[in-house]
Amino acid sequence: MRPDLTQLCVYVAGLMLLCPLLGIYLSRVLDPKAGPTPRLERWLYRCCGIDEQREQHWSEYLQSLLTLNVGGVLLLMSMLMLQGWLPLNPANTPGMSWHLALNTAVSFVTNTNWQSYAGESSVSALCQMLGLTLQNFLSPATGIAVLLAMIRGFTRVNTDRIGNYWVDMTRSVIWVLLPISCFTALLLVWQGVPQTFDARIVATTLEGSQQTIPLGAIASQEAIKMIGTNGGGYFNANSAHPYENPTPLSNMIEMLSILLLPGALVMMFGRMLDQPRQARALFVAMLIPLLLGVAICTWAEQQGNPFLIAAGADPAGGNMEGKEVRFGISGSSLFAVITTAASCGAVNAMHDSFTALGGLVPMVMIQLGEVIFGGVGSGLYVMLIFAVLTVFIAGLMVGRTPEYLGKKIEAREIKLVVFAALLPMPLGTLIVGATAIAFEAGRVGILNPGPHGLSELLYAYTSATGNNGSAFAGLSANTPFHNVLLTIAITIGRYLPIAAVLAIAGSLANKKRLPVSAGTFPTDRGLFVALLIGVILIVGALTYFPVLALGPVAEQLSATAGRQF
Repeated sequence: MRPDLTQLCVYVAGLMLLCPLLGIYLSRVLDPKAGPTPRLERWLYRCCGIDEQREQHWSEYLQSLLTLNVGGVLLLMSMLMLQGWLPLNPANTPGMSWHLALNTAVSFVTNTNWQSYAGESSVSALCQMLGLTLQNFLSPATGIAVLLAMIRGFTRVNTDRIGNYWVDMTRSVIWVLLPISCFTALLLVWQGVPQTFDARIVATTLEGSQQTIPLGAIASQEAIKMIGTNGGGYFNANSAHPYENPTPLSNMIEMLSILLLPGALVMMFGRMLDQPRQARALFVAMLIPLLLGVAICTWAEQQGNPFLIAAGADPAGGNMEGKEVRFGISGSSLFAVITTAASCGAVNAMHDSFTALGGLVPMVMIQLGEVIFGGVGSGLYVMLIFAVLTVFIAGLMVGRTPEYLGKKIEAREIKLVVFAALLPMPLGTLIVGATAIAFEAGRVGILNPGPHGLSELLYAYTSATGNNGSAFAGLSANTPFHNVLLTIAITIGRYLPIAAVLAIAGSLANKKRLPVSAGTFPTDRGLFVALLIGVILIVGALTYFPVLALGPVAEQLSATAGRQF
């Protein structure tokens, strides 16, 4: 078997094995009614003045979420601006500008982790370990909490209560993110990822010159970066850096870590609803587009640069520009698709150096709404939005009132579903992105001319709105103009869907459950999976095809014809 196919088969087998097992564990520790509250939790609630028995209306749930997130932004922004005066700063890293600190704080609080800076030279050890890593735990915990509220919307009847945000968030951090991250960090240390309080070492190169090599507590941040689908790199080169990702085995561990929780939460969803077939249908609906994206991206990179081929160059070896030899084309392409299918944004190759079609695939994976597994919690609750939309469309075809998982879908839910599925991503990607390219201050940061330059800017605002955080790396985004606009796009992409999802959860929880009848559209079979994938692809195509045609598609056609810009 070819090495790229072997790697893909091992990866898929790992997901199929680990996700159901972890799903069982998640369904037990994240269900507040699974048993008595552990002593550690009770102590934390007393210290924080939280009544864990009091459940919240969806608007109260949203208010608690926003309170924690706004507080996190203010705390992290203050630390980044004042890091030059704070301890644990052996490199004497100066404080950030207000616009870079704002962008970074909002980015990490929202699980985006967009970086307009180089981590090893712009952030102190204290801010790396305390400021950024703290948000790397809280942001995925927020995603899990919103998903739990959505699940309660389907499981509860005749109530306006969807849980307690503080309880859901606390359980997610203590019993899920912390233990899994600790175990993953140990695996990465075993593979050679540093975990030390030393700031840097000075090494003598073979030529006899001196080289300063930054160090730090890298393995611990790398673990939660992957497990929480965060993506912010300790180093500017991210997971292409040998200290973050030293071996092919560490590359496989990191790729599995990215989709481990998003896949396991799907299985947890089936167990909490006592409908495992529903979970398997959603898992397959996520897996098929993922495999399709991997196939296209790997094929495009293995073909090599079409411009060089048109000029008569030998395509043997494919397109290795911007890739690490230790990972090769298959390891880099697989990583690129996985990290953009999830809202992770970690990269082990430079997407800006991919071929036009190869770079198109990661961009499209984000533009589909980050539902192909997606971020921790956020991927599944947005996928459920598309599932409700699919049921509604199917109901229109046969003239029936749509229902999903025993709940009737009426006008209020459909309005919120359309709002969540069709507004945030286009608003942040196309409207805010168009604003950026309309002004000279936005165009000056673009590195390349022609279609590829458009792709660089389009990818940046797609990544920000999709809360992904990866970049084409050809856009100089560390300016007041881009930092502010990207912050707006990040905020739109994170909080508009959350508000809509919580409102839907509150509305569904207030409904009675409908019995299954002969006219109920089955949502656990192949037909529904095909319709769901079709709806996701059609919505994405109708929304983004015009701008993609001007960017990567035009670049591919021009390169094939031997034309440069």
